[in-house]
Amino acid sequence: MYGDERAHDARCGQCGSLLYSVVRGGEFVHVALGTLIDTPAIRPSAHIFVGSKAEWHDITDNLPQHDEFP
Repeated sequence: MYGDERAHDARCGQCGSLLYSVVRGGEFVHVALGTLIDTPAIRPSAHIFVGSKAEWHDITDNLPQHDEFP
C-alpha cells in the first residue's frame, strides 16, 4: 500500500480504536499517542484547525493556535 495515495488505518481488533495511519503514500505514519507506553520524544508545538474545533472544547495551554494548517 505504500505506493497508494490513500491512507491506511490500523485499528484494534477488539475495540476498533485507531492505532495508526499510514499516509502520504507511505512517507508518514500518524500514531495515536494514547497507544504509546513510553513518553513521546517530541511534544506538540501548536494547535491546528482550531477554527473548526467544538465550541465547548477549551484549549488551556499557551501553545500557538492556527485556524487552519499554517
